[in-house]
Amino acid sequence: MPLHCATFPSQAPCLVALPLPEWGFAVGSLPASRYPDPYEEKPVVKKASSFSALGGLVYSTDAGRHCPDCGQPVAACICKQSLIPEGDGIARVRRETKGRGGKTVTTVTGVPLPEAELKELASALKKRCGCGGGLKDGVIEIQGDMVELLLEELAKRGFKAKKSGG
Repeated sequence: MPLHCATFPSQAPCLVALPLPEWGFAVGSLPASRYPDPYEEKPVVKKASSFSALGGLVYSTDAGRHCPDCGQPVAACICKQSLIPEGDGIARVRRETKGRGGKTVTTVTGVPLPEAELKELASALKKRCGCGGGLKDGVIEIQGDMVELLLEELAKRGFKAKKSGG
């Protein structure tokens, strides 16, 4: 019997289930201690002997702050530039129910605006319709059947808009 189990005679001997592939599990007499063994050998971690061993740039004052996404200086950051989506410049308004649990949603695609301005437009259209919605992957989604109202509002704002999908 292991030494730490012998110190508590009121308890049954410490038994641990060992995995065996042929028979399932077997019961052995390994110590099931919840305290780590102080004499167990631990792996030795070596310290880095030079800055190059650290694996990359730690700190630099050459270019100031760097973008965490692309690693370029903030002034030359390319990942935050707002790109205008390519297309023919016509906003297409369509009513959808497929894949939405039977709920009707009106989608607006092809609006030639950068992401920030598209978000503002989506917010303004939701307020005009008096309902919820959102912006997902450059597509404005408005809850409910609001096709005619959105066509009028987009035309009023100077966009070429047409009804799409029947």
